[in-house]
Amino acid sequence: MKKIVMLAMGMVMSMTAFAQDEVETTISADVVSSYIWRGQDLGSTAAQPTLGIGYKGLSLTAWGSYGLVNPADTKEFDLTLAYSIGGLTIGVTDYWFNAMPAGGDPEGRYFKYDVHSTNHVFEGTIGYDFGFASLQWFTNFTGNDYKEDGKRAYSSYMEVVVPFKISAIEWTATAGAVPAASPQYGTNGFAVTNLALKATKEIKVTDTFSIPLFGQVVANPCSQRAYLVFGFTLQP
Repeated sequence: MKKIVMLAMGMVMSMTAFAQDEVETTISADVVSSYIWRGQDLGSTAAQPTLGIGYKGLSLTAWGSYGLVNPADTKEFDLTLAYSIGGLTIGVTDYWFNAMPAGGDPEGRYFKYDVHSTNHVFEGTIGYDFGFASLQWFTNFTGNDYKEDGKRAYSSYMEVVVPFKISAIEWTATAGAVPAASPQYGTNGFAVTNLALKATKEIKVTDTFSIPLFGQVVANPCSQRAYLVFGFTLQP
């Protein structure tokens, strides 16, 4: 009996080790001074948790944003299914907001998917990471994204991100643009909507725990707005 128990324990430990090697789990939360997304102001101070799981390039990630100061700030819950191989990534994101500016569900129901009265927007993504820079393209293909004439807008956004390091600080420079008229981004045609510079520095708290702090300057030439964002990340 003892040998059987030991064998069973060994099998469980081997399977656990295998799962740990193959399956990746992400648990984290950002706290930001304001919620700026692709050059748009979506709210004040917010908590933004992330929970994800990945296996051999396939990942499923849940992300949310919840206002900490202004109860009127939009609540958001997104689900992203993506697959990465080499530098290539393709994915689909389901964005949900408790309130939409127009044409949504006034009751904010999550499981309401009627095309003309839903608070969901579905977006397809394709991108490639070259190492020195990454390039991504995003397009809404269904959900609440319509022009004034009732036709689907297919709102799109493209951006290039360049990472670099100065001393012990990690930097990223981002340039994003909307290629055509879009009600989601408030553009009448091609427009540069996001120019951002972000710096991140890990602050060591103990030998095994540190907190990444980040600051970001964001400018939206289209709306003629500029923002300064500060935040930190909590993760195991």
